[in-house]
Amino acid sequence: MKHFVDSYLDDIFWAARGGRYYNDEALKVRQGLKGKGVKTVFYPEEKLPVPERFRFVPFLVTDDPPPGQKWGKDWCTSCGICAKVCPPQCIWIERGKLPNGRPKPEPNEFYIDIDICMNCGFCAEFCPFDAIKLDHDYELASYDRTTAHIHDKERLSKPLSYWREIAPQKAAAEAAIRDHVDELKAWKKEHGRDADMSTAPKLSEEHTKQLMYRGEYY
Repeated sequence: MKHFVDSYLDDIFWAARGGRYYNDEALKVRQGLKGKGVKTVFYPEEKLPVPERFRFVPFLVTDDPPPGQKWGKDWCTSCGICAKVCPPQCIWIERGKLPNGRPKPEPNEFYIDIDICMNCGFCAEFCPFDAIKLDHDYELASYDRTTAHIHDKERLSKPLSYWREIAPQKAAAEAAIRDHVDELKAWKKEHGRDADMSTAPKLSEEHTKQLMYRGEYY
C-alpha cells in the first residue's frame, strides 16, 4: 500500500517539474536509489541510458570524414584476426588489391551476420589497430534478415567521432595509451634499452582504469 501511495505522491511532486514520465531528469531519479513508487520505463518513448561498456553489434572505425564525405580512411587493414578469433564465425572479409595485384592494407568488403554474432567482443579485443568496436545501437529488429541483418562495410563503417560520443572515457583512454606508447619509444631511444624502467613515463591512473583486464570494471 505504501508503494501504491508513493506513486501518486511522486506524481504530484513532479507535476510542476515537467512531469514524472517522459522526462529525462525524472527518469534518472525514478531509476535511482531515491526513486519512489512505480519504476516502470515506458519504452520506446523512454529509454534507459546505455553504459559505456555495453556491447552489441561491432562496427568499423574510420578517420573523421572530410567535408562532404560520410567517413574517412579505414583503420582496418583486413589482417583477418577478428574473423579468426570470432567464436561463431560470423565475420567475412575480402582484402583489397593494388593495381599491380599485391594485397592492399584495407578491406574491399567486410560483412557481419548480426543474427549469428554473440556480442562477445573478441573481435574488438584482439584487433591490433583498434579498428573494430562494439556499438550501442540495439534496436535492429526487422522482418527481413536477408537484407537487414547482414551488415556490409558501408553500414559497419562509422567515424572516430561516433566512438568518442558513445564511449568518451574509453576513447580518451585509448588515445592516451597510443600517445603513451610513442612517448615510451622516444624515452627508450633517448635512455637506451637497458635503462631503469621505474623512471620511464607512466600512464595516468584515470586512463589505467579503462584498460582491458586491469581496470575498475574487471
